[in-house]
Amino acid sequence: MSTNEGAVRKSISLRLIRHAQSRNNQVYREAHHLYQGGTPNFDEEGFNAYVDQRRSSDPGLSDKGAVQAQHLAKWLVPHLQNQASHPVRIISSPMRRTLETILPTIEQLSSSSDSTAAKVQLIVNAFYFESEGCHIRDKAEEGMNPKQIHDMVRHCFPTSDGNGGDTENKDQDDKRIIFEGFPEKDRGWYVNGTGAEKLSEAEQRAAKFYLWLCDYLDHQLLLANTSASSEDQQQSRQSHEDIFDAGVSLPHEEHECDHDQLSPRQRKRRTCLLIGHADFMGLVLKRIVTGFGHFIENEDVPHRSAFIHHNTGMTELEYFGNGRFLIMNSNHTPHIQPHEYAALRTGGSLKDGWSFIVPSDEFILDAEVSFGFEDELDTHVLEQTQALKDLYLKSTTAMNTTKNDDDDGGSGSGSSDTMIMTVGEVHCGDDTAGGGSQQQRQQRSGKSSDISFVVRRGLEVVGCASYNEHTGHVKDVIVRPTVQKKRSGRGNVIRCCQTARTKVRPFR
Repeated sequence: MSTNEGAVRKSISLRLIRHAQSRNNQVYREAHHLYQGGTPNFDEEGFNAYVDQRRSSDPGLSDKGAVQAQHLAKWLVPHLQNQASHPVRIISSPMRRTLETILPTIEQLSSSSDSTAAKVQLIVNAFYFESEGCHIRDKAEEGMNPKQIHDMVRHCFPTSDGNGGDTENKDQDDKRIIFEGFPEKDRGWYVNGTGAEKLSEAEQRAAKFYLWLCDYLDHQLLLANTSASSEDQQQSRQSHEDIFDAGVSLPHEEHECDHDQLSPRQRKRRTCLLIGHADFMGLVLKRIVTGFGHFIENEDVPHRSAFIHHNTGMTELEYFGNGRFLIMNSNHTPHIQPHEYAALRTGGSLKDGWSFIVPSDEFILDAEVSFGFEDELDTHVLEQTQALKDLYLKSTTAMNTTKNDDDDGGSGSGSSDTMIMTVGEVHCGDDTAGGGSQQQRQQRSGKSSDISFVVRRGLEVVGCASYNEHTGHVKDVIVRPTVQKKRSGRGNVIRCCQTARTKVRPFR
């Protein structure tokens, strides 16, 4: 594989930051403790009553959250002053707790006297709110509108004459405070909500925000890479000189330490902060990781894996354009020192109830059998099937799958505890070459004649087998060891073979 190390890789620095502790976070944690959440003695009725009486549809920060926001600013301000170009782009959820989290940082950046240029551009994105939206007991509330948000934050943006935000300067405000995605300019961001947002709706919104984010960043990279053929283009390119290949050090930068995120830099970089929410940030990050290939396994059921963030926890990324990301660091809190963890680090542990977003077994244990030629299988299915073969097929003693068909839990003789496997051949009827009509066989001339049978639980492949259309035999029957040890494990092997016997006959 070519590394193409000579290529220039310009990138934009991103930080996804979860909001500080909100009053609702505090309520849920108290309820989890008081009503023994996660234990056999969990009092669900008491838990729900406690939350309903204290929960707000759009809460601000708790007292502890306000302290966390100040600590965040104390670290972010020198980092951004020393290493980020101006203006720093801050993309925020429209919810009160995210805005209150980043306001101390905006205020300190904007009031600094090191430059006359605009220090911050705030983009309030109406797609970036937390999963479930704005509601009380499933009754929707519309949330803040652009004017209310503007009034809340404008004191942090002093005007060019040095006065505070009370001086009207609409042109400046239009450039420094931007609203994206609001359904109506005079209504709240959740005005179209009908109740608590469903998970399937949050997933769709995460896809929309992810696409918006890529387009927003791609536009900046496009301008930075445009050849300057006119005076206007030259000025445009000069305004994007803060987008460069950060993997290359110039001669006068050799003393700079990559891991020191507070010391001054000779070249300051284009930087975007995204201030959001734990669950919705996770939905967006899954799309970032899969690179446009995210797949929802079960509608309205959480995915098998999730990203968890502490309050004010940061995930650092680099964006290279066209949906290409590097995740440099995840859920770190450099602004909170280890000796402060007990007092200030909140929201990212199992005691905060995060285990409840892992789907229960009932949603992922239903098995199904699919089949097709290898080049017809979905890419993720083919990848898992090949991994099963590479991991187990060559290292396990063969055992005929027709032996002990009534044994649901047995393991093959000669297999170790960690390599329980079933491999063998089953004759499936007549030995004449099958595999469909003559036309179908001609179309597959030169390709493998094996039909793959795959046992799946949702997106997870737990067993597979191959049927050879020329010999009429099923071979290479494999079941994952942990599955085979369960009651239904051996049955999956037999089910796969039985399906093969019935499915191959229509092809003849």
